[in-house]
Amino acid sequence: MKNKRISGSRQSEYSLVYSTSEGRICPDCSNPVDRCTCRSEAAAPKGDGIVRVSRSTKGRKGKGVTVVAGIPMTGDALKKLAQKLKQRCGAGGTVKDGTIEIQGEHRDLLFSELTKLGYRVKRSGG
Repeated sequence: MKNKRISGSRQSEYSLVYSTSEGRICPDCSNPVDRCTCRSEAAAPKGDGIVRVSRSTKGRKGKGVTVVAGIPMTGDALKKLAQKLKQRCGAGGTVKDGTIEIQGEHRDLLFSELTKLGYRVKRSGG
């Protein structure tokens, strides 16, 4: 049986998803996922230019975290800023979905630190 060549619009329906030599393949750029070029070029999230600092306890069994949202950064730059803020607060934390979560109540300290860094900052929530 001969191999059929797929042409036209059906070609995009049958793209390579996994290769035994390369692993998972990105469907957009056809590179291996660890060397994907299309996902690393994500633009900074657009917002109103105001960084919001709030406190949240949802899903944490009453433990509070300070949430910093609206920072116009992505990827490594956001992680570096989070590391700097965590060290300043002396607390742990994480970066989730473009927001920084720092364990504990640190709204006032984060407000002043982010203002020093040149961001427009607002306290939001309770």
